[in-house]
Amino acid sequence: MAYSLKTTLLALAAVFLLCGCSSKTADSKLASEQAIALLDNLFMEEVSHSPESMTYLGLRERYDEWDDISEAATERSMAMTRRHLTTATAIDTTALDPSAKLSVKMFIEQAELTLSAHQWRHHNYPVNQMRGVHSMVPSFLINQHLIASREEAQAYIGRIKNTSLLMDQLLEQLKIREAKGIIPPQFVFPHVLKSIDNITSGAPFDQDDKDSTILADFRSKIAALEISDTAETQLIDDAQTALLKHLAPAYSKIHDYMSALQTRADNQHGVWKFPEGEAFYNFALKRTTTTDLTAEDVHQIGIAEVERIQNEMRSIMKTVNFDGDLSAFFNFTRDDKQFYYPDTAAGKQAYLDRATAVIDNMQSRLDELFITKPRAPLQVKAVEPFREASAGQAFYQSPAPDGSRPGTYFANLYRMSDMAKYQLEALAYHEGLPGHHMQISIAQELKNMPKFRLYGGHTAFIEGWGLYSELVPKEIGLYEDPYSDFGRLSGELYRACRLVVDTGIHAKRWTRQRALDYMAANVPHSHSYNVRQIERYIVMPSQATAYKIGMLKIQQLRSDATAALGEKFDIRRFHDLVLADGSVPLTILQDNVEAWVSDSLAK
Repeated sequence: MAYSLKTTLLALAAVFLLCGCSSKTADSKLASEQAIALLDNLFMEEVSHSPESMTYLGLRERYDEWDDISEAATERSMAMTRRHLTTATAIDTTALDPSAKLSVKMFIEQAELTLSAHQWRHHNYPVNQMRGVHSMVPSFLINQHLIASREEAQAYIGRIKNTSLLMDQLLEQLKIREAKGIIPPQFVFPHVLKSIDNITSGAPFDQDDKDSTILADFRSKIAALEISDTAETQLIDDAQTALLKHLAPAYSKIHDYMSALQTRADNQHGVWKFPEGEAFYNFALKRTTTTDLTAEDVHQIGIAEVERIQNEMRSIMKTVNFDGDLSAFFNFTRDDKQFYYPDTAAGKQAYLDRATAVIDNMQSRLDELFITKPRAPLQVKAVEPFREASAGQAFYQSPAPDGSRPGTYFANLYRMSDMAKYQLEALAYHEGLPGHHMQISIAQELKNMPKFRLYGGHTAFIEGWGLYSELVPKEIGLYEDPYSDFGRLSGELYRACRLVVDTGIHAKRWTRQRALDYMAANVPHSHSYNVRQIERYIVMPSQATAYKIGMLKIQQLRSDATAALGEKFDIRRFHDLVLADGSVPLTILQDNVEAWVSDSLAK
């Protein structure tokens, strides 16, 4: 794939053709198709510089490489973004249809945001307990690198070898941040060091009879190939050699560096401690929520939502005839063994089976809420052992566009005491149907949509839809068990508390302990769960605010549309409208809904 200078020149030529078209004479359909083709060329040029993105999209080129994360590569990427911005702003949009106009507008806005974010490129922790580069490598190989041939197996081995270069670049990035005083707080280091130890344990790293995480994955994948025993043995030997000679020394460098850096770490947890930390957090909040809400706005919204949701929980207490206050009810639901599957292999499988059944039932009810449904299949899996200790409670991985990989809802069963039965239903709706799988799969399957919109996304929209999707099934009679409805509310309550503690930590200089104390006083979750969540917010500033802000916007737009349209309001058409343009900023979503309401009233 060569989306290089030649492709860019062809794209520019297309722009000039578009600019030469008068809005009076140009064929709108042709002009729109040309504009989308141009944006696709620009997007694919970006993708061609990212071997990991290519793999995510099901492409097999540069299949033995990792992304270049060096400073030089970042500067080349910025130069390309500036060039793409110039190209996109030159498009004459007067002849384009509304969808193509929106695409050009969004492409320009995203390019401008990327350039604005460049000054903050070092304001993060590239190695942390949630999703550092070190844990990305095995996760990527296991979940993304498919092996359908001997050549693809050799590319897998090539990626193992190339971890040497990747970790050298990571080390460079860590040192840049160290020089700026951007060092993770102390709690991060034990998690990271343990994760590295887990990745580099087992065969061939030691004499353990059990294969290491990566070798076990490689062995299972090539076992399915139709190759000779000799060829299979050779591939396994080559993989073991690559792990020992390339990956192990590379990870040892990161382990040694992080061990030494740990002595410089402190217990200050907010990004206010970064250079220009306040300005950075304001930027992060604006980018995450796609709104102009201030940190104080978000904080106060959270406080109000916490009070409202807790009042709804008190109503459920009455329904189940619980004698006590809300705190006592929290203790009961948190500690009583009836609400948890056993922490055994059978208990974990029972959880996965139940989650699958909930999703299957929702699948049969989709026609009541949607016109358009996703074609991609969905599977439920447990988070892999190598990363379950530090990964989130649940998350979703999108399907491959070519159909080679289904969408996946990952449930973290590391501690079954963190996965209450009463929360199972809401989590399945959020990550699966009608949540992330619905939204992301439909976005990937949209027609006449430029690729950057199909595969990109805005956290406030995506997570706002996920949280909204926890509520919608209640409207068609699901959550029949009041404890499951309590589980839904407990999830929403947690997202409301996130608004309070994220802004508290990063804008109001709350300590980690103060944030934990706030959670302990306001949510029914376990202490261990609260610890993992607070530590997540610390290393991912502003991200946790997206859920509730996005949900509230969707609810507000639905309420406004219902009031305006009355009997003309159709929930199925509203949902299709929300998902019709893929993931968009909340400002654009509002424009879309308001235009739909106006058009509906005019009919």
